[in-house]
Amino acid sequence: MKKFQNKLLGSILAGIVLVFAACEDSNEIVDQVVSGTKRGAVLRTLNVLSNEIAIQSDGSIAPGQSFGVELEYQDHADGDLLAEVEVYVGYRDNTAGGTDNDKAQVLATTIPASSFSTGERGLPVVTYSISGDDMLSALGLPSSEVEGGDQFEIRFELVLTDGRRYSFADNSGTITGSYFSSPFLYTATVVCAPSKPTAGVWSLAMQDSYGDGWNGAAVLVTIDGETTAYSLDSIGEAVAGVATFVVDADDQVISVQYQSGDWDSEVTFQLTSANGNTVVDAGPSPSSGVELLDYCPDNL
Repeated sequence: MKKFQNKLLGSILAGIVLVFAACEDSNEIVDQVVSGTKRGAVLRTLNVLSNEIAIQSDGSIAPGQSFGVELEYQDHADGDLLAEVEVYVGYRDNTAGGTDNDKAQVLATTIPASSFSTGERGLPVVTYSISGDDMLSALGLPSSEVEGGDQFEIRFELVLTDGRRYSFADNSGTITGSYFSSPFLYTATVVCAPSKPTAGVWSLAMQDSYGDGWNGAAVLVTIDGETTAYSLDSIGEAVAGVATFVVDADDQVISVQYQSGDWDSEVTFQLTSANGNTVVDAGPSPSSGVELLDYCPDNL
């Protein structure tokens, strides 16, 4: 029995030695892999404040229109490696048959490290915005060539104190994923500012393919901030029906959104303005919670 215990103890001690040896080997392998590796830096998206640039009926940028984003910087030296952030802007002409007005990215401005402050997580943060007019100026693009659906590109490039640079071209799935959320490249879509609606009677034709009403769905029509919900349920119809409303001469802005119900796949509707133009033709399964009016065509 004593001889067996001695053998058992010897086996345990030998196993411990092997474990330590394996750990040492493993550490050596990790050291070999990590040695010579340079860690980078990210510019994390905390919040996109605005990514639409509205244009007016004359094609000019509406007052106060800008791209804005809140960013957080992180490196392996507690933010000490940041020298500055370069901001580049470009333009993508999405007009049908277009690309004539595409503009390559150019340097618009720089954000010095001193512009960053310490955020809630102890990392440097900055809120940055650039107006639509400033982007046009940097690109040398006249506002007359800007149309709804086109896009501005905004790209950030990190410049570190040791000369290294990081931007969109250095991205990987890990960097752009949910935690780091560091795309470096953003787009701001050109949209048309709400236009004054034609005064008179507007009509909303609604249909349900199953014939049992809209099951909680509705079209939300907002005129100068006052919203009214219309649906087959509200007018007491099940298959199809028409609701009408009046736009007064002094009304300035109309907005139309769809409120989802239980069976959106059965829902279709068409909105006709007082001048006889069909300005919305939606469904089945209309997009919910977004603006359905396209303000760019002058047909409201």
